[in-house]
Amino acid sequence: MTKQERKRFISLLQQEVVPALGCTEPIAVALCASRAAEELGKTPERMDVAVSANLLKNGMGVMVPGTGEMGLGVAAAAGALGGKSSLGLECLKELSEETAEAARDMLAKDAVNLHLADKDELLYCLVTVFAGKENATAELSGSHDNITRVWKNGTLSFEKPESSAQEGDDAPWPLTLAGIYDFATTAPIEEISFILEAARMNRRVAEEGLRRQYGLGVGKMMDTQIRKHILADDLPTFATKLTAAAADARMAGVMMPVMSNSGSGNQGITCTMPVVACALRMQCDDEKLARALMMSHLTSIHIKHHLGRLSAHCGAMVAGTASACGIALLLGGGLKDMERTVRNMVGNVSGMICDGAKSSCALKVATAVGAGIQAVLLAMAGTQVPGNEGIVDDDIEACIANLGRLGSTGMKEADKVILDIMLHKS
Repeated sequence: MTKQERKRFISLLQQEVVPALGCTEPIAVALCASRAAEELGKTPERMDVAVSANLLKNGMGVMVPGTGEMGLGVAAAAGALGGKSSLGLECLKELSEETAEAARDMLAKDAVNLHLADKDELLYCLVTVFAGKENATAELSGSHDNITRVWKNGTLSFEKPESSAQEGDDAPWPLTLAGIYDFATTAPIEEISFILEAARMNRRVAEEGLRRQYGLGVGKMMDTQIRKHILADDLPTFATKLTAAAADARMAGVMMPVMSNSGSGNQGITCTMPVVACALRMQCDDEKLARALMMSHLTSIHIKHHLGRLSAHCGAMVAGTASACGIALLLGGGLKDMERTVRNMVGNVSGMICDGAKSSCALKVATAVGAGIQAVLLAMAGTQVPGNEGIVDDDIEACIANLGRLGSTGMKEADKVILDIMLHKS
């Protein structure tokens, strides 16, 4: 692999693997609101928040860090009153309790009008803030931190250049599983060691999730059952426990950032913690861990490219597949073992749905991690789901594309039904 090709891989990874505080859908709304309020230059008195259906689905049932509340309304208010757009997906990092109280008060006074945007885009937010006779609007589109346009009193004051917003769209997609394996195993360690920050950051959140009761407490429950000798303290249980504990804490709004992947904190956690758990148990050095994390995070980015940012397909399954490939590398596996791992996952849990971000995401994360470890152990024994079964294919890139087609095209109607069920509960 040439140095230029390595640079492109690293650039893509640094774009998609970034710190995020809180669930990225509410944080996207908070970010958009903070940018609108900054343009207004005054404390907003009321606000109008229009979001896409998928953004609404993924923000209805998750706690917003620093607020003690859940939902997009409080996220918007917190972002407008105390957010900093320069911090990106960590925009609520400096939120004070006084500002959080003001955000809750704004919501209680019905000063936040939240509704669906008249847009077909999967990830879209338009926030307008008002103070007296003045107003300002910010638009976010395409990705969780992509502010595209800003207006002050109806006059456009900022527009992201189209070439910048769509940089590289005409270039062929650079990733393949074979290319990722080549990069992860041959890139100079000094070029890739930065990925170890994902291990440090996400492990801190996992350990916090084991210390206190967050959400469903999936990871903490597993830890308790291990201490009672009901569950075995083996590698699969250890990996599942750590990963679920981090998801528990994050979904409950813990004020700690995680390293995300493809716009999702839970995917970042699931790409990272099973690999970290395996490295800890095997006493691997930092270089082996860094290479395995590169394998995992880039594989997740590759699969998500085919699925899209938001869909009815659960991203935990993608990240569980990716982390299993990273574990294969730690276990001494090669490219063929990783191909078998992917086929085993596609043949097993490819139908897991996403019905919004919420506490039970920790359960789905746990399921994905367990299935991923089962997939890789079968793969290392030479066993795989045959390419003539279901949506699995002997060509690994076709297999990944089939999964993407299922989630992005085949599950569109499922996405509508899921949202309709969520919006019309009594």
